[in-house]
Amino acid sequence: MEIHLSPEKLLNFQNLEITNTFIISLMMVLTLLFFSRALSSRLKLVPLRWQNFFEVLIEKILSFMENVLENKEKARKFFPLIATIFIFIILSNWLEVLPGLGSIFLRSPSSDLNFTLAIAISSVISIQIFGIMSIGFIKYAKRFMNFSSPINFFVGLLELIGEAAKIVSFSFRLFGNIFAGEVLLIVVYFLAPYVLPLPFMFLEIFVGFIQALVFSMLTLVFLKIATAEAGH
Repeated sequence: MEIHLSPEKLLNFQNLEITNTFIISLMMVLTLLFFSRALSSRLKLVPLRWQNFFEVLIEKILSFMENVLENKEKARKFFPLIATIFIFIILSNWLEVLPGLGSIFLRSPSSDLNFTLAIAISSVISIQIFGIMSIGFIKYAKRFMNFSSPINFFVGLLELIGEAAKIVSFSFRLFGNIFAGEVLLIVVYFLAPYVLPLPFMFLEIFVGFIQALVFSMLTLVFLKIATAEAGH
C-alpha cells in the first residue's frame, strides 16, 4: 500500500507532465459535455419525466439562490457559474469511492492540490469580473485602493489580502477533506476489503456533497458581496 501526496505522472509531452488526475478531469469534462449536449437536444415542449425532474431541480436551486441574493436577476446571471462549480466538484469528489481509487490510473481530481487551486482561482477571478461588471471598474477598485483616508486605505489593503486568502481557503479546504477521505478509504480497503469499507464509502459520499455545496455557496455569497453597491 502506497500513498502519494502528489498525483502520478503518466506521460511527458513537450515538458508538460500529464498526471492521472489531469486525465480523469479531462474525461469528466468530455463526459459532461456529451451528456449536456445529448440532453439539450432531446428537450420537448411537452416535457418527459426526466425533463420535468431537471426543470423542478433548476427551479428549486434558482429559488434558493434568489433567497440568498435577494435578487432574481442576479440569481439567473450567477446560476451557470454556481451550477457548473457544484456539478464539477461533486462528481470529482465522488470519484474517490470507485474501486481502484488511489491507484496509478485512477485518482479523484479533488485530491490534487493543482486541481482545487485551479477551481479556486477560477472562482475568485469570476467574483472580481462580476463585481466590476455590476458596479463599474472605478467603484470596484476603490474597495481595494482607497486613498481618501489612512483608515480607508488600510481597510482596502485588508480587502485585497482577503481576496487572496479566499484562494488559499477554497483550495486547501477541498483538497484536505478529499485527500484525507481518499487515504482513509485506501487504508480501510487494505485492512478489510469486503465489509468495513461500505459505511466509510457512504460517509465520503456525504462529505463530497457537503464540500461541493460549501464551495459553491461560498462563491455565491462572495458574489453577492462583490456586486453590492451599498456602503461603497
